[in-house]
Amino acid sequence: MPRKKAKNPVDLLSDAISEALVDKKAKDPVILDFGKIDSSLCDSFIICHGTSRTQVDSLAEGVIRDVKKKTGLNPLHREGFENAEWILIDYGDIIVHIFQESKREFYNLEQLWADADITKIDSNPKK
Repeated sequence: MPRKKAKNPVDLLSDAISEALVDKKAKDPVILDFGKIDSSLCDSFIICHGTSRTQVDSLAEGVIRDVKKKTGLNPLHREGFENAEWILIDYGDIIVHIFQESKREFYNLEQLWADADITKIDSNPKK
């Protein structure tokens, strides 16, 4: 029987973040993959938005909690919890951006980083 190939740590981290966002009903989650961009500071951004300050805060707390539980990792840096309009969670290889919808539209990171490969995170994964 062939052995399953182990996922690399960045893929495990990405999966844990994506699952946490889907579990908390994040809106329009996407992954911006910077693999083809030489000057990028990280491997990818994961971006989503919530419908209220409370949901944005809940999404961020869910990511931090679930990533710790599944991978043992704590964020290197986190900011934006004071007003929860744009929360950034830095895991080194992956930076998570959780916005309120109006701030996501205003900053439009997907357009700013248009050279990145964009993948939508499936909000209804088949189990």
